[in-house]
Amino acid sequence: MRISDEFEVDQSVDAVWAFFEKIPQVAACLPGTTLTGELGDDRYRGEVAIRMGPVRLQFDGVAQVVERDDATKRMVVDAQGAEQKGRGQATMSMSVRLVPQGAQRTTATIDMDLQLSGAAAQYGRGMVSDVTSVLIRQFAGTVQQRLGAIQRGEDPERAGVASPASGLAIGMQATKMALTRVFRRFFMPYQPGRV
Repeated sequence: MRISDEFEVDQSVDAVWAFFEKIPQVAACLPGTTLTGELGDDRYRGEVAIRMGPVRLQFDGVAQVVERDDATKRMVVDAQGAEQKGRGQATMSMSVRLVPQGAQRTTATIDMDLQLSGAAAQYGRGMVSDVTSVLIRQFAGTVQQRLGAIQRGEDPERAGVASPASGLAIGMQATKMALTRVFRRFFMPYQPGRV
């Protein structure tokens, strides 16, 4: 399934790009993610733990930066992993593109192609998309905190470390997003000629 999202950071595009080039620093901002090893050639081993509904999934996998373009500020990461209890697999190709919005503001656009099998695949596209959006918002907040710390000359490790991907908090936010979509559909005023 294809998922797209974007967020803004109150920093220059060069500062955000320099941050994104350090993969261990980026991984520390991803909720539920732990980097467990650097394998060389821009390859990294890690774990991702997420709760979707009553199911807690924990994947072991490898991610690799397969494209990095300094001129266009675009990076592509491919990742694949297997659930630790043998309940499925996940593969993902994700591109991140940074666009300056003035001197001190940057938009990060994320496009991902995510394929799930096993227990995670039982959830519909809407639920997976909503959970992903919640995680991206949390990621964006942590990136902003760490970049702010770097700008102030502080240790970014103390400024923001992603919290575990809490099932209850994510579930509540994803449910709110789904209900908002449903209410918009049912309560949107009738407009003649609109299909």
